[in-house]
Amino acid sequence: MSHRHPASPIPIPSDLHIHPGPALLSGIDQGSSLEAHRAQYGPMPKLHLDELADRIERLRLRGRGGAAFPFAIKLRTAAEGRKPVVVVNLSEGEPASGKDSSLVMTRPHLILDGAVITARALKAIEIHLVLPGDRPSVGAAMHRALAERHDKIRIHTHEAEPRFVAGQAQAVLQLIAGKPNLPVTAWQPEAVSGHRGRPTLLSNAETWAQVARVALEGEAAYRRLGTAEEPGTTLMTVTTGPVPDVIEVSFGTPLKDVLPTTVHGRPVLLGGFHGSWAPWSTVANTIVSVDGMKAQGTPLGAGIVVSVQDCPVSFTTRIVDYLAGQSARRCGPCFNGLPALASALRGVSLGGGDLARVEQLSEIVVRRGACAHPDGTVRLVQSLLAGFGDELDSHAAGFCTHRAARAVRTEEAS
Repeated sequence: MSHRHPASPIPIPSDLHIHPGPALLSGIDQGSSLEAHRAQYGPMPKLHLDELADRIERLRLRGRGGAAFPFAIKLRTAAEGRKPVVVVNLSEGEPASGKDSSLVMTRPHLILDGAVITARALKAIEIHLVLPGDRPSVGAAMHRALAERHDKIRIHTHEAEPRFVAGQAQAVLQLIAGKPNLPVTAWQPEAVSGHRGRPTLLSNAETWAQVARVALEGEAAYRRLGTAEEPGTTLMTVTTGPVPDVIEVSFGTPLKDVLPTTVHGRPVLLGGFHGSWAPWSTVANTIVSVDGMKAQGTPLGAGIVVSVQDCPVSFTTRIVDYLAGQSARRCGPCFNGLPALASALRGVSLGGGDLARVEQLSEIVVRRGACAHPDGTVRLVQSLLAGFGDELDSHAAGFCTHRAARAVRTEEAS
């Protein structure tokens, strides 16, 4: 039996506009070498576990992979077990994200310093780096950086499969154990029982780079940016055209200031393919904040912002079609539910489909998968249902107001 594997509506970026920033991306014009890195940050300090964890806790540093889980809790949990393992997840399976790739290209030694400093504090004897299989320039850049270093710790590299779910935590653990790079059901957090049953501290590139800043520059420097409640910065991938922009943004910045004025007024997809749609009225009053954006129902997630000229119904349909083909196909919600949801939404988008069927399938699929892939997909669909009811009704009746408006503009221009 063959399965459809539609292409992503946003291709994996082969090029990125990486903007200099106030912290992680400061000084990137000096190059990515170890020499330039040490000239800017100095040697790695040796921090006791409690000192490192206390700093991170006071600064409320949370994971930048999307879940925003407090890093200090994961660190202390991993420290309670025997022979902990450190994993740097660089796989970045989300096509609309480019921030981890940007850090590897410009700041690889900041990522590695964060992992090595933490591994030493944990007394871990090995670090695993998971590189993206569909971004060869990223893997090459990290291998160049590793060749410059002489850390007295074993560092293993692995290449993830070019699949959306390959970067999910359990899929990563399967990969480094030599098994298929697909999610499996987990009964305990990886910080309790991860790689081969050992406590595993797993985070993405930006998180490790933020940890390095805390260790290398100290709390006072870290607090100079952001707000009192949310110190520091976050990286955001902003797609408004063919080449995404990677921008470092201080917490507390108005979201509209992150976007070019050419897209002001348009709805925006926040959080990527597992994110949610926000109308411009919401975007215009949103502050970049993990807590604030979560409270208003548009989580920051992995810091992805997409603004396209395409119809939101058509664009979402293409995303869901892509996501349905990217699942592990190991449990019912992914094997049957997502393809059915994609088909139902496609029917509405093309005209004549049953909108009630889309709503019904969304309720059936959610919270029943072995991983969060079905839930993330449903989150996107439900935000479309909540924000674009009139447009969905028009599509179901066989009419796209967006396409009609574009045709009028084209005719007027000619």
